[in-house]
Formats: sequence, structure tokens, C-alpha cells
Amino acid sequence: MSQAVSLRLIRADYNDPAHTAALVDLLDAYARDNAGGAEPLSDFTKANLPAALRARPFMFSVLAFDDALGGLPVGLVNCVEGFSTFACRPLVNIHDVVVAASHRGQRIGEQMLGLVEQLALDRGACKLTLEVLSGNAPAARLYRRIGFENYQLEPSLGHALFMQKWL
Repeated sequence: MSQAVSLRLIRADYNDPAHTAALVDLLDAYARDNAGGAEPLSDFTKANLPAALRARPFMFSVLAFDDALGGLPVGLVNCVEGFSTFACRPLVNIHDVVVAASHRGQRIGEQMLGLVEQLALDRGACKLTLEVLSGNAPAARLYRRIGFENYQLEPSLGHALFMQKWL
């Protein structure tokens, strides 16, 4: 674990090759982790993700760099702007949260999510959403600590389930 972290948080610039390289490397490390499915990103994804992100103005990312280690990329949050029809305002879905294994336990995720919240407010968003695997207790603790809770409209109907269908 890094002893002295000098953290620099930024909104990623998808036109900056250093930012997109950090984003792809961190996302690949996350994909290789059990929490990310334990499979590396495909060569196609690695090659095409920066251009795909540049083409989507509703996407934004936050990067964390440890300047005490020469600007080492240590964190990433990818976000997608959606829309709440009930509130008639944007919402921001936090799609990926990555902290390098060497830097976990230092509240880097919390700091990145603080910047995400500010960027969401700047967009006029009414809420943040995210999904977390039920077995990922450290992440769930973080999210609850900073104010996230299970989504529900009517308590008698229970909380929402996250589902998918591959196309």
C-alpha cells in the first residue's frame, strides 16, 4: 500500500492520449479482477473505447492520479448521463468504479465519487445511480457511507433489481 498519496482528481479528457491510456489500463485491471468478471478487456475494446467515449457527450469519467508516485493512475469512475422522466431532469449512472489494488482503503473511491457528484450537480442531475454486486461488501459499505441506498418507489413492492439481457 502506498504510504503517502498526493491525489490529483480530474475529469478525464477523452482527447488526451495520457487520460485515455490511464482509463483503458485501469478499466482492464478492473475487468481482470473477480469483481469485474475476471476477464481482460478485448483487443477491440482497448483499441476503440477512447473514440467511442469521445463520440458520446453523455459520458464522462473521473481519474485519480498519485502524484507522489509520478502521476501514477490509481482510480477511475465512468459515468453515463440518463434521464429521469418522473423528475424531468438528468440523472447520472455511475457505471464503473475502479481503485488500483495498491491504493485501496485510502478513500480514493469516496473522493472520486465526490467529484462525480459535483459534476452531476453541474449538469442539473436529480440523482446518482449505481449497481453493486451483493458480494462486494467493501464497495457497498462505501456507497452506503456516502448516502446511497436501495432504490424503491413503494416499500410494499420491495427494492429494485438490476437485470440484463445481452443482445
